[in-house]
Amino acid sequence: MTEPLLEVKDLQVRFDTPDGEVHAVRGLDFVLEPGESLAIVGESGSGKTQAMIAVLGLLAENGSASGQALFRGQDLMAMKPQELNRHRGRDIAMIFQDPMTSLNPYLSIEQQLVEVCMHHQGLGRREARGHAVEMLRAVRIPDPEQRIKQYPYEFSGGMRQRVMIAMGLICEPAILIADEPTTALDVTVQSQIATLVKEVVTRSNMASILITHDLGVVAGVSEKVLVMYAGEMVEFGTVEDIYARPQHPYTRGLIDSVPRLDRVGNDDLHAIPGNPPNMLSVPEGCSFRERCVHAFDACAEAPALREAWPGHLKRCHLEKAP
Repeated sequence: MTEPLLEVKDLQVRFDTPDGEVHAVRGLDFVLEPGESLAIVGESGSGKTQAMIAVLGLLAENGSASGQALFRGQDLMAMKPQELNRHRGRDIAMIFQDPMTSLNPYLSIEQQLVEVCMHHQGLGRREARGHAVEMLRAVRIPDPEQRIKQYPYEFSGGMRQRVMIAMGLICEPAILIADEPTTALDVTVQSQIATLVKEVVTRSNMASILITHDLGVVAGVSEKVLVMYAGEMVEFGTVEDIYARPQHPYTRGLIDSVPRLDRVGNDDLHAIPGNPPNMLSVPEGCSFRERCVHAFDACAEAPALREAWPGHLKRCHLEKAP
């Protein structure tokens, strides 16, 4: 049996705010195997992005994290910043949601890509530039020899996101984390970027983690799905099982709120009632019960994470699927 590529154990993330402590991630556990593609899904504020930022040691100054994140057996969260820097970008790369705030507007695309190559791979400037041009070509940026000389403001939103993908892939990392890579793009470009991420990850045989609130982009990109709500995993399984037979009412709500072409007649979308809980004071018991139409007396106690069947986990008192 091969060693997991990334194993996250009891991840806790907290933030000190003027209003009190926010417990953003509450005991998250998951395993990522070599070459595996995982989607972490949930509404804004569910803790999915902060979990990955904590693993990479990039939390804001008012944030703190505990637990373990074992990358090939080494705990990233126990490393000193200098040691962790050797892994970021080279072994684990992250594509952030807004490329305009991730790319330095004062540096050309060439300067930003070449610097990454020289720092992590020890390449000379000429060799690093050639590698950068080929990577821009791989993510389908036309005329890369000329466009590499340009600045971020000279690229469209979709093209800037392609540059970010190229930057994430340029060191051929073992894990690529993509945080809402299509959110700020129009629908046609969203599809192109989602397809591109899948193609380059498959071609490079790297593992990937897609962070998204939209289950509509998951099916064609990921093999497994981890659903988060109020900082906790509420369901985990293969993408086929999550779509075909979801076991948690929240997962069912996310699926029913996605527009579909195969719906018969004029069925309306079914929005999840209510709002996510205030993370300053998460209610006792099941954190979803105030929004759940299936809630009953047992939901006053917090449900444990348990197997619905081998390999499929749910955090719900219901015995049958919602």
